Amino acid sequence: MPPSELVTSRLRLRQWRDDDIDAFAAMSVDREVMRFFPSLMSRDQVETSVVRQQTFIADKGYGFWAVEEIGGAPFIGFCGIKDVLFDVPWLRAVEVGWRLARAYWGKGYATEAARGSVAHGFGPLGLAEIIAFVVPDNRRSIAVCERLGMVRDPSRDFEHPWVPQGAVSVGGFAPRHHWVYALRK
Repeated sequence: MPPSELVTSRLRLRQWRDDDIDAFAAMSVDREVMRFFPSLMSRDQVETSVVRQQTFIADKGYGFWAVEEIGGAPFIGFCGIKDVLFDVPWLRAVEVGWRLARAYWGKGYATEAARGSVAHGFGPLGLAEIIAFVVPDNRRSIAVCERLGMVRDPSRDFEHPWVPQGAVSVGGFAPRHHWVYALRK
């Protein structure tokens, strides 16, 4: 298996392909999937994001991989670990992140994919810590963090520098303030 791909019992986390774009674009205009984000994503933003993820994975051997069901759907969302690329006082950090199409919620896929990503980070990559950051109202993602064994670290909570002051998310939440969860090896 190439270093840029992970396999769990039900999922393959892999490099993005051009045929993932349509499914990712559909997911990115689903108001429920995007409810904690400042906006929906246009087709151009989706294509730019896919190229950015492909490049990061090709350069690093890890990143936010496209996720597919083994023997099932060829694309259900993304999950993985990635260097935090914005400025916060506690950098350097590697985050675990996920976003799945709504049809795949409630099946344990986010937790399974995130567990595989974290194991890869602590194993072959030798990371000492992995973080996640979530909007405080995002109870589903908080539950995934807790299932991973992550613990909230209020000392690292922050205002996301890429979210404008006063922004309101697609679902009507304040998306700028983020809680940080951490897991040490």
